[in-house]
Amino acid sequence: MDDINLHYRFLNWRRRIREIRDVRAVRYRERLKRMLRDGDVLRYHGNSDEVGCFVAGRPLSRRNRYFEVTIMDTGVRGTIAVGLVPQLYKLDHQPGWLPHSVAFHADDGKLYNGNTVGQQFGPKGCRGDRIGCGISMDSDDGQLTVFFTKNGKEVGSVEIPASPEALYPAVGMHSLGEEVLLDLNAEWGMEEDDGQMIVDSHEEDWGRLHDVKVTGTLLEYVGKGKSIVDVGLAQARRPLNTRFHYYELEITDDGEKCYIALGLARRDYPKNRHPGWSRGSIAYHADDGKLFQGSGVGDAFGPRCFEGDIMGCGIMFPRDFNPGLGDDAEDWDFDVFPKPCEVQNDLYANNEDAEEEDEEDEGEDLEGRKVTVFFTRNGKVVGRREVALPFGGFYPTIGMMSTGEKVKVDLHPLSG
Repeated sequence: MDDINLHYRFLNWRRRIREIRDVRAVRYRERLKRMLRDGDVLRYHGNSDEVGCFVAGRPLSRRNRYFEVTIMDTGVRGTIAVGLVPQLYKLDHQPGWLPHSVAFHADDGKLYNGNTVGQQFGPKGCRGDRIGCGISMDSDDGQLTVFFTKNGKEVGSVEIPASPEALYPAVGMHSLGEEVLLDLNAEWGMEEDDGQMIVDSHEEDWGRLHDVKVTGTLLEYVGKGKSIVDVGLAQARRPLNTRFHYYELEITDDGEKCYIALGLARRDYPKNRHPGWSRGSIAYHADDGKLFQGSGVGDAFGPRCFEGDIMGCGIMFPRDFNPGLGDDAEDWDFDVFPKPCEVQNDLYANNEDAEEEDEEDEGEDLEGRKVTVFFTRNGKVVGRREVALPFGGFYPTIGMMSTGEKVKVDLHPLSG
């Protein structure tokens, strides 16, 4: 009877998730008029008599407070506007012209704050310039500070009566040939000395990158996304060890299919194979909630993951674990990591027989000490699996496979 109840609860849960995804698909749909979007490129598609406008599918938030556009072509007049608007903003008006919107206009360097008459604000924008817009949440009086940047330097700011969840990134254009490159996940930071924008590339953290672009802590899939061989792979430079034994990613954009996988793999893992699909790897896949361990067939393991979810992966090393002395010895820390308590998968507690079979199959091909790999979702342990540690260790490995997928990665979330 308990198994039957669990089965029906799981079916109800899956139905509810589908309903939530359907609602989110409508709620977070971007809007555009007289514009064409090709990947991250926006182009004006009108006759220069009418405004074209793009409104992003999601508002700015505490996690994502800033965005940028790079002017690729100013067209006939360079009437390009960058700012924030309500979700249902009229798309035949430039951002900043209507109430509850604010924008910086590149053609005249003016700030438009809910009015068709602008105020002198900063320098004009030209081809190659980066125009940014962000929010500061320091105020507690119901006012929101909106700031604008040009080529990494702050131009100025304005306070408006609004909440961040009501403001959506927007781009306006109004003449033939205008074209911009859109970055909705840009990061903003200031150097103490000269105020220049700094974004730590973090590329040194990654030993291998295939069809994945690194911008700060953000990984973006840039592959074709047409078939199962179009995997984008990012593998960390160093394996997990007894000091840094856990890492996390946050799904900032689940793309078309949310084919995002988080796991561990041997150093020479194939670049066009999702983590978990081939020998010497194990991974938790966001799109179906399955665990893949050296096989293209996954086991039911945990909940699916969506945009905004945080997925984690770590290793519980045995108390007497010693990595040994090999080519990778300098990458390991020899401190002893205390053995934690065992964690069971609460959602699939009856799957241990299948786990044991998979462990036996995987162990035939791998030599090394047994360790316990565990996975988390939004800070809660989903489940664990005992596996053989490959020679040289297990490297944090992330896979993506559909257009638009983006994740933020923290390779050392427990380090301080």
